[in-house]
Amino acid sequence: MEIEQKQAQIIDYFVKQASNLNGSTLVSLVVEATSHPSLFAFSEILSVPNLLQLQGTENSAYIDLLRLFAHGTWTDYKSNAVLLPKLLPEQVVKLKQLSVLTLAEMNKVLPYDQLQKELEVANVRELEDFLINECMHVGIVKGKLNQLRRCFEVQFAAGRDLRQGQLENMTQSLTNWLATSDNLLSTIQEKIKWAETMGELDKNHKKEVKYHLQDAKKALNSKASNLLRMNMDYFFELDGETDCEEDLIRSKRKRSPKNYI
Repeated sequence: MEIEQKQAQIIDYFVKQASNLNGSTLVSLVVEATSHPSLFAFSEILSVPNLLQLQGTENSAYIDLLRLFAHGTWTDYKSNAVLLPKLLPEQVVKLKQLSVLTLAEMNKVLPYDQLQKELEVANVRELEDFLINECMHVGIVKGKLNQLRRCFEVQFAAGRDLRQGQLENMTQSLTNWLATSDNLLSTIQEKIKWAETMGELDKNHKKEVKYHLQDAKKALNSKASNLLRMNMDYFFELDGETDCEEDLIRSKRKRSPKNYI
């Protein structure tokens, strides 16, 4: 996606900067990175060895802040605000944007009530303005504001940095999905094979029925012809007998004497 391609250049810039800085100068880099309007991934910056110099110093809270922006939310910050540096307005907006991404990872329908609570937004108008101007317009999420159902329907959300153990869970989920897909594919193939076999059997059955019908028609035609022939023969025999009887009657008439008065 465009947002991810744009981030790659920004991440590369901050990684190079962090590799060339030392000590307290890294604090300014952390503040700049967490305030940047187009940066939403921080794990690669966190992996720069120089940043470990902040641990155990008076500025160690800044590396904790960077970890929060990599994996945490606005609610997490509010719970640990006393241990972390005070945020600039740009950082507040960024952390709330990241909070929306975290919620969008878990659900594709985000109720307004939940979003207002998580982001500490006063009303629906302010929430919708934030989602439009600070999230959808920036390109980190795409979706639909459903005012009737009072929810944000997520269609796309940019990915956040993976938490510890999350990669293993994703790998396991993909492995399970692959196994399920293989089983489903095997079942589909068996069904296709069964359908093909049944289709072939049905085809052969239809041929068999057709042949039987043809044989039956031939047999019926043959019987009909024989019956017709027998009836014709019987008719001619009767006709012949009738002719003989008529001849006999004529003969008797000739032989009978006439009665004269």
